[in-house]
Amino acid sequence: MARGKVQMRRIENPVHRQVTFCKRRMGLLKKAKELSVLCDADIGVMVFSPHGKVYELATNGNMQGLIERYKGSNTEAHGESSEQNKPEVIQQEVLLLRQEIDLLQKGLRYMYGENDINHMNLNELQALESNLEIWVHNIRYTKMQIISREIEMLKTKGRHTEGCQ
Repeated sequence: MARGKVQMRRIENPVHRQVTFCKRRMGLLKKAKELSVLCDADIGVMVFSPHGKVYELATNGNMQGLIERYKGSNTEAHGESSEQNKPEVIQQEVLLLRQEIDLLQKGLRYMYGENDINHMNLNELQALESNLEIWVHNIRYTKMQIISREIEMLKTKGRHTEGCQ
């Protein structure tokens, strides 16, 4: 059964308007999250209800970081010395990547027991923990794929041997 076309005008009944707002808001946030996952996009959505309540979604990081990123890209789009800022931006990225590499190497040394973990600060421990969680997730996912393939292979062999008898 197909839906009828919805007229784009204000809903007069306040109860129906509130219900529609809640449903459509959730649908919008769900679509934004799906787009982020499927396309690896950074998305920020802010919705202000008629009563002034704020609903927001920042798919990667936080909303403030996305707003700052938008402001930076907006000034470059208007040509405000973007050529002069490029070396600085590249230097910042290189610095951040070096820090991340150092942190990961330090984490590996701690994991292999080369350094005492008690000398790590809270940020380093949190970064190491999140990396370990990602690694464990990837390992479990790969392991489950291999197990599934082996199960399928055994089922195929079982069907093949049943057919031969």
